[in-house]
This record gives sequence, structure tokens and C-alpha cells, in this order.
Amino acid sequence: MDILEKKIPDKKQVCQPVLEKEKLSSLDIIELNTKIFGYTNKKAMSLNQKFRSYGKSDILLILDYQKAHHLNNSQLACHFKLSRGTVARWKKIYIVNLYK
Repeated sequence: MDILEKKIPDKKQVCQPVLEKEKLSSLDIIELNTKIFGYTNKKAMSLNQKFRSYGKSDILLILDYQKAHHLNNSQLACHFKLSRGTVARWKKIYIVNLYK
């Protein structure tokens, strides 16, 4: 909120729906970051990707998105800028454990 109020007040309206949520997930934070600062060059995106982390609830939201939009692992990975191996590992850990 401080960045929006002090440095970029014109983008506050665009970010308001996300900021009104009671609890923000990692995906919400990434969305806010993109809305506020825009897209950066490939090198910066690659560097930022290394430091992202997702909680169980975020992972389950991503996997639900895959199911709802009928995406394969490659398409999902491309959409969320993940590796295919990460998506496969998540499915192995979280989907298989749901049925045990």
C-alpha cells in the first residue's frame, strides 16, 4: 500500500480488487507485482523466478486452474512460468496423496 500511495497512486484503482481480499496468496502477490511494476526484461524475470515459493494452498489453486482450463503440464507451466518438472512433481505429491 505504501508504494501505491506514495509513488504510484494512479495504479491504486487497478490493484484495489486484489488488495481488498482478506488473505493474500503468493499468486495474488505476483499479480500485484505485475500490475504495479509491469513486465520486466527476460533476464530480470529469470532472476525473480528463482526466488518464488508457493505454499500448499497456492499449489492446489494452480492445479485446480489446470483442471478447470483443461491444460496439460506444459501449458500450465508456460502460463505460470514454472518448469514442467515442477508441475509434475506437484501433481505427484499433492494429487496422489489426496487419494491415499
